[in-house]
Amino acid sequence: MAADRRSSWLKGVLDLLVLSCLTAGESYGYEIAKSLAEAGLGEIKGGTLYPVLNRLEEAGLVEAEFRAAERGPGRRYYRLTERGRTHLAAESAAWTEFHRAVRGKLQAGGNA
Repeated sequence: MAADRRSSWLKGVLDLLVLSCLTAGESYGYEIAKSLAEAGLGEIKGGTLYPVLNRLEEAGLVEAEFRAAERGPGRRYYRLTERGRTHLAAESAAWTEFHRAVRGKLQAGGNA
């Protein structure tokens, strides 16, 4: 049950988290998933992550470039666009305000 709840919460904020993974520079899917897992958000499987990346690319928030590798399969690298940075800033502020409201209500219980 707790895993289902966590999955539902993550769906609402995964786009924002993926964008945040790209603020320091370009990255590829596996590294993004690894970064999210290291942040304590659990394992994000490719079947969840790649549709998010495709949606962000279609929205113009990230750009992608495929690069062949000397060994093994090539990788698709993603980077934030200026539009993506602007979107990330606005949505981060909105998420922070929502989180503050939820936390305040939980701390106050039924008294607020």
